[in-house]
Formats: sequence, structure tokens, C-alpha cells
Amino acid sequence: MSRGRLVLLSTSPRVAPGLLSWDAWSVLRTAQVVVADPQHPALPYVGAARIDVEVAQPDQLARTLLARAVASDVPVVYLLDPAGDDDFTRQLSTLLLDGAGLDALPDVEVLPGSYDLPGARLLDLVATMDRLRSPGGCPWDADQTHESLVTYLVEETYETLEAIETGDRQHLREELGDLLLQVMFHSRIAAEDPDEPWTVDDVAGDIVDKLVRRHPHVFASDGGDVDASDLEARWETQKAQEKGRTSSIEGVPAGLPALALAAKLMHRAEKAGVQVVEDDRSETLDSVGERLFALVAEARAQGLDPEAELRARIRRYTAAVQAAETARPGTGPHPTREGPDS
Repeated sequence: MSRGRLVLLSTSPRVAPGLLSWDAWSVLRTAQVVVADPQHPALPYVGAARIDVEVAQPDQLARTLLARAVASDVPVVYLLDPAGDDDFTRQLSTLLLDGAGLDALPDVEVLPGSYDLPGARLLDLVATMDRLRSPGGCPWDADQTHESLVTYLVEETYETLEAIETGDRQHLREELGDLLLQVMFHSRIAAEDPDEPWTVDDVAGDIVDKLVRRHPHVFASDGGDVDASDLEARWETQKAQEKGRTSSIEGVPAGLPALALAAKLMHRAEKAGVQVVEDDRSETLDSVGERLFALVAEARAQGLDPEAELRARIRRYTAAVQAAETARPGTGPHPTREGPDS
């Protein structure tokens, strides 16, 4: 028959060490003894609560805790290392399986003293990025600039788009991580600017403020009900006022792929009620550019994204080329002349 109680108090390294749950403080105050590594981050706060803590002795720690718990009518508490306590837990598990040489064993309970909130692993990413950019980190990461990372940002964006278009959810999860890394990377570089530093917290704060500001129907106490069909027009008006735009097409990035750029410009003009008349055309209606532009308009009229439609057709063509290469007897894929990095 077991008696006594050994409580293993776990805490999250992503939560301020003094922020413990009510259950955690309760068991700490009623414990017969509290044991912890002298470097445990919660010790100053436990001490401030006038709770005595014994320094953990690594030799036979698990066996000693079990024996003391068996002999006590109140809990014995051990503060687990927030970064992980694998050696201790392995030793404890072994002793519990073989009886630890005791006549009885205590009840052993893991009590979470603090919990990760949603998004907590983002703090790990911030810390990892800081380590990579700091002295003793990675020389390649330390050498990067906003400008040198542009290519990677573009590549990761298109790889994310490909994952969405192919419906590969695991691939999408991976590519969103790569895209998030770019946000963290640029934010960490910006934090090092000697004149106007800003951090990922500023980036997050700005977008939170923007989301709240542009969703008064959600966050304002008197927001009231709103029809979804009215939201986009309201957002466009608000963005124009915030940014001081004088044209409906200001802010459309000229670096978009041509089909996507044409579709976006048409969308903006239509939403603003702008009737476009082009009398002085430098190209004839038979030019390739005119026909492509007309196809974009045709796709939008059908509710289609011309860029996505063309990319889907390209994927079918790619698959057909690969199938033809595979079916060709006695040969593998045809070598190209585009160079080793293509």
C-alpha cells in the first residue's frame, strides 16, 4: 500500500517564473519540504513567499525524495527544471518500477505550475534567432541583411503558395514556418539598427493595432452589426485615409507577377467605381499584351484568379513533360543547358 505524496512541480520556461497557479502555491505552502536545484528560476519568488527550499543533492536524489515522501503526512515537493529534467525522471521511473528498496511507495504526481499559452513557441523562435545572430552564433546568419534576404523571402512566399495550390497540408505547415522565419530574421536585423531599432514585438504590436482599428464592428463597444459585403469597401476607404492615398491603385506592389498585377489593378479600379477609357493605345488589339490583358478581364468576370489558373495549367504541363520523359525508352530525364544551379 502506498502512502505519502511526492509532487513534481513543473513550470514553463516561456512564462515568468513567479507566475504560478493557485494549486502550485497551495502545495508549496503545505509541503513538508520543497527541494530544487539552486539555479531554478522560481527560487527568488518562492523565497519571497517565505517558503524554505532545500538545495537538491544530485546523488540519489530520486531515492531520497521517495523515502522522505513515504515518511511524511504532507507533500514533498520537487521543482522540476523548466528546461527539462530527463535524468531525474528516468531515475525516478526506474525506482518506481523496482520498488526503490522501500516497504511502500508514495503517490507521485506531476503538477503543472504554469502553462504555455497559445503562441508560446514563438518565444522559442525569438530566442533561437537571437542566438544565431549573437556572438558565438552562426556566421552566415550574422552576415545577412534585409537586402541579402530578399531572394529567400520571395522564394519562401512562392513555395507557400505552391503548398496551398497543391493541397499538401504538411508541406504548407513547413513552408509557413519558413515564411515565419523570414519575419523573425528581418525583425532581428532591424533590432540591431543603431538609429531606428525596432523588434518583432513592434511588428506584432503594429499589426494588432491595425486589426483592432480596422475591425470596429468586432472590437468597439458600439460597433454594432455589419454586413460582410460592406466590409471590403469600408476597409479600402479606411486604408486610403490612413495612408493619404489619392488614387485607388496606390499601394499595389508593381513587383507582382504580371497577371496578378493586372487583376489587382482591375479590382481596385472597379471597387472605386473608376470607369477606364483608353483611347490612345500604343498597341493594337492583336498584340500579345492586349490579348493577355483581355484574358485577365475575362477570368475576373468568371470569378477566377488568372494567376492561379495559369499556375494550375503549368502544373499539368509539368506533369505531362515528366510523364513523357519517363515513358521514353532507354533514357532518363532530358538534360537541360540552364546551368548547375537551375
